[in-house]
Amino acid sequence: MSVYRPYPGQQPPLPPAPPEDRKAACMCCGNLLKFPSTVTCYRCTVCDTVTDLVPLTFNGPMNEDNGMPLSLARVRELCANSDERILERATFQVFSTHILLNHSFRNAEPLSLKNSGVILDDVREAFALICAKGPQMQRALMAAIDRLLRRPGSPMVYLADMPFLLILLENPLNSPSGTETDYTYHHGILSRLLGILSCLMNDLHHHMVMWFRELPHEVFQRRVSLLNYFIAYRLSQVEGARESYPTDWTIKSASRVMALLSAANSQRADPLPMAEFYNTLVDYVNLHRDFKIWQGDRTGAFSFCQYPFLISLGAKMQIMEADAKRQMAERFKEAFFKTALHGLHTDPFLSLHIRRTSIIEDSLNQLQSHHFDLKKKLRIEFVNEAGVDAGGLTKEWFLLLVRDLFDPQYGMFTYDEDSQLCWFNPASFENNEEFRLVGTIVGLAIHNSNILDVHFPPAVYKKLLDYPVHLDDLKTLRPALGRGLESLLSYPGDDVETVFCRDFIAEYEAFGDVIRVPLVPNGDRIPVTNDNRKEFVAKYVDWALNGSVETQFQAFKMGFGYVCGGNALSLFKPSEIELMVCGGTEINIGDLEGVTEYEGFAPTEPTIRWFWDILNTFSEDLKKRLLFFVTGTDRIPATGIQGMTFKISCMGEDSEALPISHTCFNQVCLYRYSTKEKLAHKLEQAMTWSSGFHVK
Repeated sequence: MSVYRPYPGQQPPLPPAPPEDRKAACMCCGNLLKFPSTVTCYRCTVCDTVTDLVPLTFNGPMNEDNGMPLSLARVRELCANSDERILERATFQVFSTHILLNHSFRNAEPLSLKNSGVILDDVREAFALICAKGPQMQRALMAAIDRLLRRPGSPMVYLADMPFLLILLENPLNSPSGTETDYTYHHGILSRLLGILSCLMNDLHHHMVMWFRELPHEVFQRRVSLLNYFIAYRLSQVEGARESYPTDWTIKSASRVMALLSAANSQRADPLPMAEFYNTLVDYVNLHRDFKIWQGDRTGAFSFCQYPFLISLGAKMQIMEADAKRQMAERFKEAFFKTALHGLHTDPFLSLHIRRTSIIEDSLNQLQSHHFDLKKKLRIEFVNEAGVDAGGLTKEWFLLLVRDLFDPQYGMFTYDEDSQLCWFNPASFENNEEFRLVGTIVGLAIHNSNILDVHFPPAVYKKLLDYPVHLDDLKTLRPALGRGLESLLSYPGDDVETVFCRDFIAEYEAFGDVIRVPLVPNGDRIPVTNDNRKEFVAKYVDWALNGSVETQFQAFKMGFGYVCGGNALSLFKPSEIELMVCGGTEINIGDLEGVTEYEGFAPTEPTIRWFWDILNTFSEDLKKRLLFFVTGTDRIPATGIQGMTFKISCMGEDSEALPISHTCFNQVCLYRYSTKEKLAHKLEQAMTWSSGFHVK
């Protein structure tokens, strides 16, 4: 054997370089880890999850000795056996092995966007049968799941890797039950399940959204409630969680899975209300700090503003208000030295002096001249009229201005008789300034918590937030046209051209004339056929909701942005913007009584009891008239009745005079009428005869 000997002065050879380290994310918490390239698995230093780099395989055949997949029939058979150890052993084998669980409760259909491959009804019944065997069986089940989720295999890349996650989501032990110790343990297991779900690749997330979309309504609602409880529990039970949540991987994971549910909800035929996703505990964290982190951080740190569906509408409105104050403060700093230098007075309000005879002209001119003050609190003064604006004059200004701007005779908007909704008039002669004014008015209404009597379709609020609009939006605005386009798409015959006799032309009416607009170059020469009807409908919808009113809408959007522009706007959904503008329609008399304050009356005296008894007999129309009489609007605030004030004051003993209201204070003033019938009669007279604002 020869031995290497260097020549005198020659350097010995360098030892071989160690293999380079690799980096990969934990498949549970997403933490980036560094490990030698020679290993076949690695353990996360944050969540203790083991990730295999080489896919695990099942050793031997699937049978009763090695383990075999479960079906509902097999679970029933095992549960019927008097020896529960057999059920416990089979349960542990399957629920601790993702390969076996992925083959359990399967249907015969191939996996697809609409088919997860799992018979979820069977899964739910199987869980119920297993859990009914008592605490020992439940502990064995959870121990098996814990073992599986601590080492879930290699990163998932195929649809066939995911069914076990859907099965585990059906586990009833995920929900709060039993002792606090039990739930703490179960909470930790659920953390791992949500972590793995949240770290799936985007393509797999897309399929998961589609599978969530197909869940029955009650099951889907339980999923949302489960995750909301998980987040609330984490924020309330873990010490310091309300401050440290940006680094809590479990909250981040749950929020990301909630994002999948939110995406699925937007595509469901029976979507849950937005409020179902709000998390009360999230409102109690420092959301102003959270918003700043979200705006300024470029490191990818977690913030709840990344998942705004968790934040209640009221909290988002507070964020928007704070952001508006910040923007105004920056403008104030810029103007401060000019003001100090010239000794100019700075009005803390956006003060408008309006002539009733020129309400549109004065509003337009003064809002243009106060462009940089639009985020201030609004204050209205009607020229040559006494009165301080405590809110009532602002309400009246909005009411009168909106009534004039949206009057069909004014020509800015058209109305559909079927939907009773208004839309921008493509043939309007009004200039952009007036459409900007309408947008500014809508923004000011939100900023000043005033409800407007406007009847826009959802498409307006979608377009304000840059959401795409579709045929369903056109059908909401113009039902007859929408149904016609749908019938064109669904027509089963191959003679579309002959039956429908359409070309690539859109039409609208302008002052009695029908205007024809080509949807494509030479559209009047291109017939609609079986082959191109989808293109025709897409072009028509785009023209009707976008192209035909592009100039008018962009001016409207610009005016809206003057007041509500900023990053905070992106926290809202279109339906939330609509709710802030138009208010809610459901008037619950019990809730109204709960927020009412009394002046000169005791809550238990006859007049007050009669008042609420009378209101409880009101039809929906009478409820709206009562609310309009007292508050100046027949809608409730976006945040619900709990977000409003309502006051009943005493004007004295029995009288023939009518009740009066102070809309600026949401106040109704009553006498101690001698009978319930007299109170009802006087109240209805006041509601009927009232046509203005009784501002005292």
